[in-house]
Amino acid sequence: MKIISYEEFQVNGQTSDIEKYKEIDEIVLNIIKNVRLKGDRALFQYARKFDRVTLESLLVEDEEFEEAEQLVSAEFKKSVEVAANNIREFHQHQVEKSWFFHKENGITLGQKVTPMDRVGVYIPGGKAAYPSTVLMNVIPAKLAGVPEIFIATPPQENGKINAHVLYTAKFLGVERIYKMGGAQAVAAFAYGTETIPKVSKIVGPGNDFVARAKKWVFGDVAIDMIAGPSEICVVADESAPAKYVAADLLSQAEHDEAATSICITTSEELAEKISKEVEQQLSELPREKIARTSIENNGKIVVTENLEQAFKLVNEIAPEHLQLMFENASEYLSEIKHAGAIFLGSYSPEPLGDYLAGPNHTLPTSGTAKFASPLGVYDFVKKSSIIQYSEEALKKEAPYIETLANMEGLEAHAKSISIRREER
Repeated sequence: MKIISYEEFQVNGQTSDIEKYKEIDEIVLNIIKNVRLKGDRALFQYARKFDRVTLESLLVEDEEFEEAEQLVSAEFKKSVEVAANNIREFHQHQVEKSWFFHKENGITLGQKVTPMDRVGVYIPGGKAAYPSTVLMNVIPAKLAGVPEIFIATPPQENGKINAHVLYTAKFLGVERIYKMGGAQAVAAFAYGTETIPKVSKIVGPGNDFVARAKKWVFGDVAIDMIAGPSEICVVADESAPAKYVAADLLSQAEHDEAATSICITTSEELAEKISKEVEQQLSELPREKIARTSIENNGKIVVTENLEQAFKLVNEIAPEHLQLMFENASEYLSEIKHAGAIFLGSYSPEPLGDYLAGPNHTLPTSGTAKFASPLGVYDFVKKSSIIQYSEEALKKEAPYIETLANMEGLEAHAKSISIRREER
C-alpha cells in the first residue's frame, strides 16, 4: 500500500469519466423511455436480457416468502432481530412531530409533518444479497409512518429472490417485492406500470446504471442520493494496532475495485506496519482480486506531522466512513466537520455500523458529506407550514405587507391584503 507525505497528497475528489457516463446515460435514457412506453412488457424483456430469466410474474408470491423462511438459519433470524432492534432504537430519536405556537391577537403558526404516501426501496441482487440494506432502508420509512413500502430487487437465474432478503423484508412487514433491477426498476417506480405503483421517493444503492437512472428521474420523483463507490478513512496514531487498521481498510476495498481506502497517521513506523499487514491480509481474502485492485488504484497511507494536519485532510476528503483510532478520540469530535459516519476507538470498526450498531449505513459519498447526511426518518416525511391570522392581527400588519408587495411591483399581492382591511 502506497505511503505518501501530507504534502504529496492531493485531494482530487471523485471525478467523473465523461465518456463513460455519456455511454451509460444513453443506455439508461433508452431504458427509461421503453419502460414509460411499454410498462410491464419492457420489464419482462429486460429481465430476459439482463437477468437471463423468463418471469411469469413481477411480484413475489406468498409461497416464495414461506419457502424463504424455511431456507434461512435460526442464527440468521436472530441476527436480523438484534440488528432491527438496534436500528429501530437509534432511528426512533429522529422521528419528528408537527408543532405549533400561538402569538397575540389570534396568530397561530406551525409546521405539519406528513409521511410520504409510497416509497420504493431498491435492493441490489442477482448474485449478491443485501438483507442489511433492507433493514437500513425500510425501518426509517416505517418509523416515519409511510403506509406503502415496496422493494425492487433483481431476480436470481432461477427466477427467485434471495431467501435472506425475502425473510428480512417479511420480518419488517414488507410484502410487496418486485422482481426487477437496474435502471428499469428505477423507471418503473418513478412512472408506474400496469403492475408497479408510482412512488413518491426511491431509495437504496445500486450500480452505475441505477445511480444514473435515479439522477435522470429526479424531479419527477424524489431520491435519497446518488451514491458513489464506498470509502473509508482511518486516522490512527502509534497506539492503533496495525492489524486492525489493515483489516478495516480492506473491509471497504473488497466492496468494489473503485472503492477508496485511506489511512492518515502521525507515525511513519505504523505506516510501514499497516502496509505490510494489508499485503498479508490481502492474500487471505476470498475477494482478493477486487480488494487488491482497489488498494492498488485508490489505497493510500498518508503520514502527517500531527493530528491537526490529519483533521484538516479529513475535512477536505469528507469521507463516507471515518474511523478515529487513537486514545480519547471522542474529545476530538469538534475537529471533524465533514464525514458520513464517525467511528471512535479501536473497537468501533466500520462493519459494526454496516450491520448492527443502529445508525444508518446509507451514507453520503464522493465528498458529499460536506452538505449531505445519512439516510434517516427525516428522508421519508415532508413538511407543510401552517399560518393562521385573525382579522385583528392581519389588519395590524397589513401596511408592512402592502409596502413590501408594492416595492416588488406585485400590486395584486398588495390588493389581496388591502381588500381585507377596507370598511365593510
